[in-house]
Amino acid sequence: MMRLINSFTYPFIFVSLLWIIMIFQVISGISLADLGVFPRTLIGLRGIVLMPLIHANYFHLWSNTFPLIILGASLNYFYPEVSGRTWIIIYLLTGILVWLFARPDVHIGASGVIYGLAAFLFFGGLFRKDNRLKAISLLILIYYGGIFWGVFPIDPHISWEGHLFGAFSGIFAAFIYRHKGSKPKKHDWETAENIHHDNGLPHISDYFELKP
Repeated sequence: MMRLINSFTYPFIFVSLLWIIMIFQVISGISLADLGVFPRTLIGLRGIVLMPLIHANYFHLWSNTFPLIILGASLNYFYPEVSGRTWIIIYLLTGILVWLFARPDVHIGASGVIYGLAAFLFFGGLFRKDNRLKAISLLILIYYGGIFWGVFPIDPHISWEGHLFGAFSGIFAAFIYRHKGSKPKKHDWETAENIHHDNGLPHISDYFELKP
């Protein structure tokens, strides 16, 4: 139970920081949008770190709040051995790719991180031979499969590049960490040895010499 509770800690802290920044913008009347990624410009490099922290308005941030908490907690709970490194890869690689390849406009918001987390959780289960994690992949597909339409340039006011490169970053992290962390649990009936020595006890055939 404590592990489940702890898995929500860092996502909740991160989202709280986003709301503090949003409230500051509203109260002060200062827009921080210019601190986002502006591709292929020197000043736009700061957005690699700052882009996920800045949102256009309350609705923008609200739409990202619960996916960040749920997907972030899922990453921490099911992939504790690599969750920190995965988060860093998704966070930074998304911004780097947006800076390198996106259209020349300001890109802000944590949507890329959400796409990265969803892609990691989905493909992480597929890359590993673990039925439990495959079940998580199925749940991600059911609940968040629709968001992947966002990787296409449907709305010019939305950074679909951030979505696309976030998803790519998540798949990349899932691939490089496919052998990291806990291994699938083998049951007694799956091992050849236990066919003859169930629960460590000698089999009846050990007491008799079988003749042809």
